[in-house]
Amino acid sequence: MPIIHVELVEGRTFEQKKQLGEAITKAAVDIVKVPADAVKVVFVDMKKDNYMEGGVMRSEK
Repeated sequence: MPIIHVELVEGRTFEQKKQLGEAITKAAVDIVKVPADAVKVVFVDMKKDNYMEGGVMRSEK
């Protein structure tokens, strides 16, 4: 049973997460050859103050 963690900077809609989760599930089914109900997708919303890229806090961009 694959458990796939997806970390996103806050601000994505429910619908965006749903579509992404569906696409990830389909990819796991097609590639790993497991049934869809065995695929778990966990979304973690990160506050912009908790994420840095290239030495710059996301909240400062």
